[in-house]
Amino acid sequence: MDNELELTRALFRGLGDHSRLRILQHLQTGPSRVTDIVDATGLAQANVSSHLACLWECGLLARQRHGREIHYQLVDGVDQLLAAAHEILTMASETIGACPNFGPGSTAADGSSG
Repeated sequence: MDNELELTRALFRGLGDHSRLRILQHLQTGPSRVTDIVDATGLAQANVSSHLACLWECGLLARQRHGREIHYQLVDGVDQLLAAAHEILTMASETIGACPNFGPGSTAADGSSG
């Protein structure tokens, strides 16, 4: 049980990064190359590549080579997880946004504690 909790914590910590979430949201539209993700998110190429490597190493992305290009896509289950988060936010966005511990104005939201 403790191992599963630690893995769950690691999963949500990985999803807790704004840039990684933007990349995952973009990949919900389908497989993409690094340049496509850079264009869609406005993030720097080096930043995107670093986050893609992190997400791939953690098993949240698959990648496939097409000639000289690598296409990244969500692995099974990630899209459903993001959709479930959207459903929760649809019902509870006001209270989540006002949360003094984790809402947008909290110190935990900017990474300064935790």
